[in-house]
Amino acid sequence: MAQPQITGFEELAKQSVLYPQESLLAVKKDQNSLHIGLPREVSLQENRIALTPDAVGILVRNGHEVWVEKDAGKGSNLSDHEYSEAGAKIVQSAKEVYQANLILKVEPLVEEEFSYIKSGTTLISALNLPALEKQYFEKLNEHKITGIGYELIEDKVGGKPIIRAMGEIAGSTVLLIAAEYLSTPNGGRGIILGGITGVPPTKIVILGAGTVAEYATRAAISVGADIKVFDKHIYRLQRLKYSIGQNLYTSIIDSDTLAEAIARADVVIGTMRAENGISPLVVTREMVSKMKPGSVIIDVSIDQGGSFETSRMTSHKNPTFKYNDVIHYCVPNIPSRVAHTASTALSNVFLPFLLQTGTIGGIEEMIYANRWFMKGVYCHKGTLTNSHIARSFNMRYKDLTLLLAARM
Repeated sequence: MAQPQITGFEELAKQSVLYPQESLLAVKKDQNSLHIGLPREVSLQENRIALTPDAVGILVRNGHEVWVEKDAGKGSNLSDHEYSEAGAKIVQSAKEVYQANLILKVEPLVEEEFSYIKSGTTLISALNLPALEKQYFEKLNEHKITGIGYELIEDKVGGKPIIRAMGEIAGSTVLLIAAEYLSTPNGGRGIILGGITGVPPTKIVILGAGTVAEYATRAAISVGADIKVFDKHIYRLQRLKYSIGQNLYTSIIDSDTLAEAIARADVVIGTMRAENGISPLVVTREMVSKMKPGSVIIDVSIDQGGSFETSRMTSHKNPTFKYNDVIHYCVPNIPSRVAHTASTALSNVFLPFLLQTGTIGGIEEMIYANRWFMKGVYCHKGTLTNSHIARSFNMRYKDLTLLLAARM
C-alpha cells in the first residue's frame, strides 16, 4: 500500500504557527499563593536583588507568582532571560511591579516608589533607621503597609540571619578595600596590607567583635597583619578568640588604650552595631586628628550612625573623603560591591522564609505563628509596632504581641 505523500503545505504548517505547538503546563495555585514583586533598586548605588533566578524557579514550582521589573537583576549580573526561564513575569515598569501584594527589595522605599505601592501591601526591605525620617513611617501608616525590616528579623535561636550573611561578606571585603586605599595611587600611605620579611606588618584596629570583625580578623591574619580588636563586652571578645582559634590581642574599649592604638594604626575598621537603633560613637574627632596621614578608616556601621565622629555617609560612586589627611570610606552597603555574591546570600535566607509563609497561609499568619519573627515587623496595617522607632520619632505605637495574645 502506498504511503500518503506529505504535501508542501503540510510541511510548511509544521514549521509555522499553523501547526499545533506544545504549551507550558500551568502551575496550580491555591489561596495561600504569594504574589511577589521584585523592583529594580534606584537608591544609593544599590546593585543587589533579593531573589536569584534559582530561588524564583523554586517559588514558581510551589505555586507562587513572581514579577520582576526589567533589569532588576542587572547590577548582580542576573539577566531578565534567566528570570523569565525560571518562570517569572518580566514587567516593564516600577508601576507594574508594585501591583504585587508582597514587595521584596533591598533598600527602603524612596519618594517615587511610595506613589506606586498599593494600600495593604506587605513590604520587606532594609530599615536603615538613622537614614530615615519620621515622614517615612507616617507614609507607611497612611498606606496601611505591613513593613518588615529584614535586618531585624531573628531566627528561632535569636540570631539575625541577614545581618550574619551580610556581615560575613562585609568582613571579607573590608580588607580588600583597605589594601586598595593604602596604595600610593589612591593617596594612601603607600604600604602593603600585611607584612614581608624585614618590614613591620600593617597595624589594624578593629572596633567591635561581631561577625564583620570575625571575618575581617580572619582575612587580616591570613596576610600577616598586626591586629587589635576592641569591644565593650568581654564575652564578645572571648567568643571572637574562640571562633578564630588562636591567640589574638583584644581589649575592652578604654579611652587611653584605644586612643593610643588608633594613633599608631594604618587601618581602623568600625564594626560596632546598634543595640538601640544607633551604633555607639567610639572614636572622637581628636583621636582621628592624631592618626598618620594616608591611613584609612572604614566605617562599616555608617548605616546605623557610624562609630567615628568624623564619619559621613558616602556612596559607591564617591566612596571616600579625607579629614586631616585620613582617608574615610563610609559606604553603607559594602556587600553591594560584590552584588552577585550578596544577592545569592540574601536569596538563601528569603527563600525558605517565603516557602514557609506560603505554607502557613500568608505574611500575617507567619507573623502570628512565629514569636521569634515578630522583631522584624515595625509597621502592621497602619499601626507602628516597634517601640524603639516610636520613641525615636515621638510617634504612637501598638505592640504587636498584644495582637498575638488576642488571637491565642
